[in-house]
Amino acid sequence: MTLAPFRLESSWQPDGGPNGRFSFSLFNLCEVALSGFTLVYTSLTRVIDAKACGNATFLRRNANFHEFAPPQGFLLEPGKSWTFTVSGLHRPARHCTDGAKSAYVTLQDGKHITVAVSDLLLEGRVNEPPPVLLPEGKLSLPFSLQPWPAEIDAEPGWDFPVVLYPAEGSSTDDLRAVSTVLSLCHRLFESDHAPFNLAASAQGRPLQFLLDTTVAPEGYKLGFKATRITLSFADAAGRQYGLTSLAQLLHGARSQPQTFRFPVSGTISDRPRYGWRGCHLDVSRQFYPTADIKRLIDILAWLKLNIFHWHLTDDEAWRLEIKAYPELTTTGVLRGPNEPLLPQLGNAAEPVGGFYSQVDVRDIVGHAAELNVEIIPEIDIPGHSTATLTALPGLTDGQEAPESYHSVQGYPNNALNPAVPLTYEFLEKVLDEMVELFPSAYLHIGGDEVANGSWLASPLAKALMEKEAISGTFALQSHFLKRVKDMLTARGRKLAGWNEVAHGGGVAAKDTLLMAWENPQVGIDLAKEGYEVVMTPGQAYYLDMVQAEAFQEPGASWAGTVPPAHTYAYEAEGDFPEDLKDKMKGVQACIWSEHFLSRGYFNRLVFPRLPAIAEAAWTPRAMKDWNRFAAIVPLSPKL
Repeated sequence: MTLAPFRLESSWQPDGGPNGRFSFSLFNLCEVALSGFTLVYTSLTRVIDAKACGNATFLRRNANFHEFAPPQGFLLEPGKSWTFTVSGLHRPARHCTDGAKSAYVTLQDGKHITVAVSDLLLEGRVNEPPPVLLPEGKLSLPFSLQPWPAEIDAEPGWDFPVVLYPAEGSSTDDLRAVSTVLSLCHRLFESDHAPFNLAASAQGRPLQFLLDTTVAPEGYKLGFKATRITLSFADAAGRQYGLTSLAQLLHGARSQPQTFRFPVSGTISDRPRYGWRGCHLDVSRQFYPTADIKRLIDILAWLKLNIFHWHLTDDEAWRLEIKAYPELTTTGVLRGPNEPLLPQLGNAAEPVGGFYSQVDVRDIVGHAAELNVEIIPEIDIPGHSTATLTALPGLTDGQEAPESYHSVQGYPNNALNPAVPLTYEFLEKVLDEMVELFPSAYLHIGGDEVANGSWLASPLAKALMEKEAISGTFALQSHFLKRVKDMLTARGRKLAGWNEVAHGGGVAAKDTLLMAWENPQVGIDLAKEGYEVVMTPGQAYYLDMVQAEAFQEPGASWAGTVPPAHTYAYEAEGDFPEDLKDKMKGVQACIWSEHFLSRGYFNRLVFPRLPAIAEAAWTPRAMKDWNRFAAIVPLSPKL
């Protein structure tokens, strides 16, 4: 690996500005002096006062992209550093990931060179040890089940079968189900002993399958005897979850026999608490290869989660191949110094791209369907559309001032314009291709974080608002989303969106499902308006949030500090009135990728909180137990 010729180090001090200040030092590690250069870094802590810089000139910003120049005539000698300060920040830095995520220098000749970046330091604070996120754990029953079942009355044995195999008379569908879960186990635990065998084994135990229509949807019942195990179920999902529970029991008993055992007698009767047990992944900010998407779906199946919400587009990139608009996945995914989209969130001098072809999508959708995981695709509209508008500039009102509004993330003019006729032609074609790729009943259209003031400087939008007697950004958004909902209805699909879909008059509540993310009360308010609701509040279920107060902890902090114990204990139903509880369809984890620059960061932030949400989605409230969960969750697979 080649050593980077430059390194950027930084610290944050609470003084020097309303939100403190950064001190940056760029070290020249090469053999030649540097002059006439500029420095770019990406950071979620953005500069809003261009003049509040010391020993540098602020050149430009685009969302998280910042560019600076040293003083005129400055020469950076080998082994020396250039230090400058930035005070005009939009918020204080609270954690180590709030500083620069990436950097590069641009030389006089236009060449771009990546700069190594160090963690942000907090001046005057002593390093704290990493927090203990899990207690040692305590078991009342020595079984490794995740999530914990609704009812269990089983006795642990002192040994366990080498394998479980389908009893004589098992159907072809039963054999396929065993093979599916066996393959899942092989993928998740590559070096572990297989829990199942299709052929009978003298060292194993037969597994009898019983179709039982009295079992709840997605539920199952396991009966244990010394000579046989029975699995009762009413549908394919229930059969799969029963097999998964048996695999988990064997995995724990085999890998940690001093802690976990396998049942010798008794029963487990199980069913999910909620029908919607979801996990969202943002693949726009950072791109995840197809193999990673499939492994995450495997983990969801292992945890009995049944929804994968795939956030495919945002300001930073459009990741879904649309054959009618190839520009979306050429122009609309490329980030780099000389690319259509500027570097963001960890990109440096090397261009980055990545998208999912329709062949990839069909492969992933099929993989998920085999595991009873439904994929809900999301294209985020009308806001969060910088990549779309970069790829298809014909969707803009050319008369609108270029920076007439900014999103909360700092993107200028980033919302599809409801008054541009081509907008609807574009969406019709996109949705036509999406319904062919995704069989789910819902298509998620985003609807979040449209900046107040959007479109008000657009002559086309002004004319539409006057014609339709519309006042303000959010009433115009409602007008737009109603047309989108009509498009979905015409294609036999339902609208899913974030809670802001209800703003400005919203859309019809029938066949609309909204995700309450801003805070728990929002979910109750949406239910009162008649919407079906999935609870995914940032204060408990956003897995990019920091897990401890320590400055050295990675992650975002806008929703507060979210340790695993809080995620586990949180009750999404909260103060839902009894007459509104039928509107709450379930819960969902959200994985936003601004901070996930590596697999290490991903696993540190997502686990053990994803299994905690899985248990909240499945296990009855009365059966939840934090200490038991803490004892079992280390067995969970990771990405």
